[in-house]
Amino acid sequence: ALAPHRPEIVLIHDAARPFVSGAVISRAIVAADKTGAAIPVIPVNDTVKQVGETGDITATPERAKLRIAQTPQTFKFELILEAHRRAARDGLNEFTDDAAIAEWAGLTVATFEGDVANMKLTTPEDFVREEARLAAALGDIRTGTGYDVHAFGPGDHVWLCGLRVPHSKGFLAHSDGDVGLHALVDAILGALADGDIGSHFPPSDMKWKGASSDQFLKYAVERVTARGGRIANLEVTMICERPKIGPLRDQMRARIAEISGVDISRVAVKATTSEKLGFTGREEGIAATASATIRLPWSPYRGD
Repeated sequence: ALAPHRPEIVLIHDAARPFVSGAVISRAIVAADKTGAAIPVIPVNDTVKQVGETGDITATPERAKLRIAQTPQTFKFELILEAHRRAARDGLNEFTDDAAIAEWAGLTVATFEGDVANMKLTTPEDFVREEARLAAALGDIRTGTGYDVHAFGPGDHVWLCGLRVPHSKGFLAHSDGDVGLHALVDAILGALADGDIGSHFPPSDMKWKGASSDQFLKYAVERVTARGGRIANLEVTMICERPKIGPLRDQMRARIAEISGVDISRVAVKATTSEKLGFTGREEGIAATASATIRLPWSPYRGD
């Protein structure tokens, strides 16, 4: 299939090795350009025994000279193509990899550094092992959602996503009424399975009367940090006719990033209207939805 394109180098990779790294691929390209034929290898750490048909040991190869072959195996394209064609013409099919075909065709096959993580998935036990390794590397990824709404009342501004936004009305709320941050707090607490904003900051407590909502968001993020976790992504959607969110979007993203201590690339702020329907369409208030993705240190699932 590649022949009409006449590539200079080809890398032949085993689909059963899904964890190949960019570094191995880069080394493969350099090796093929330098030698014409090369494969990645890793050292053999166990003693290897050669056995006969009866299962008895017939030899113990010198471990220092043994290597485990991996892929991608890399070649000058014309060389390996001709080797395959020769083998096909001769009806040979006992080869276990492309390097063996190259050796049979008389090519000198060099080696380069492989990667112990670039392992082949063959047995069910391989999948169990690699799933556990991936889980430990990725951590416990959790997602939570939040929703908040506040009605308009007298005033000349509203707080949205940490910004004081001029408006013809204010919010009727116990705290500053920042629906965006309140929804985010609920999303983070939801990802932690740690209650909701009302359980941590009850409206019956006068301590939070008129409180700035940035402290609520900081508190929720600190709850993640205390568990050894970190924020992966925060997203807020504002639902209102006015004020217009678009011109303030990036300022809101920057403010959320500042409060939560994450990079702005991990924060999204969106807005939509309800097409004049419902209380937001009648401009009686503003609603917000939010989602938060967090990473916690991995621990096995509990349950049946």
